[in-house]
Amino acid sequence: MAVGAVTALLTAGVCWVLYGSSWLRVEKVTTSGTQVLTPEQVLAAAAVPVGAPLVNVDTDEIGQRVRKRLPRVDSVDVVRAWPRGIGLKVTERKPVLLVKKDANYVEVDASGVRFDTVAKAPDGVPLLELNVAQSPSGRRFDEERLLREAVGVAGDLPEVVSRQTVQVKVGSYDSIVLELTGRRTVVWGSGEQGEAKGRALTALLKAAPTAAHFDVSVPTAPAVSGS
Repeated sequence: MAVGAVTALLTAGVCWVLYGSSWLRVEKVTTSGTQVLTPEQVLAAAAVPVGAPLVNVDTDEIGQRVRKRLPRVDSVDVVRAWPRGIGLKVTERKPVLLVKKDANYVEVDASGVRFDTVAKAPDGVPLLELNVAQSPSGRRFDEERLLREAVGVAGDLPEVVSRQTVQVKVGSYDSIVLELTGRRTVVWGSGEQGEAKGRALTALLKAAPTAAHFDVSVPTAPAVSGS
């Protein structure tokens, strides 16, 4: 009896500390990881219930709310920072391609997700040009599929090549061309063997820095021309 009474009192005391007292309630919410977004935007989207018992806070719901309200957020880690805080660690989506839309630009990430529309094109992100109206493969590969192919190509580009890529031009599934700085062009072909093509192009750029045209559509037999 005595042991049971003590256990009951302890349980009641713990419950009161967790739920009823003012000791373990949310007083501070912090954010980290933002780059384009501001901490204030994340805090507003999270809408963490300040003053609520910390143990009651639904971290999954907060994460879902942030991702829904801020499409730029790829993931968010919501953690309890005992005794009185909530921490939000955000990972933002990064654009690998831009799609022109009127006077603005739609940012597309490496998964093909169109996550934001901006008035100014971010530096170092190539513009996508789809010219598939006359494509012989148009019925089989629609614009959405070709967009995914272009995203895959952009994601396969080595950093040294990506920094020089101005535009990704898609005429059909197996007709993808890169436009580099200095009006240089690269025949990429299809999106297949992307890593091998990236390595071949990197080697060509080093071996023939003044060339105007590169062809890595067959990465085992790359070619250059012009100067």
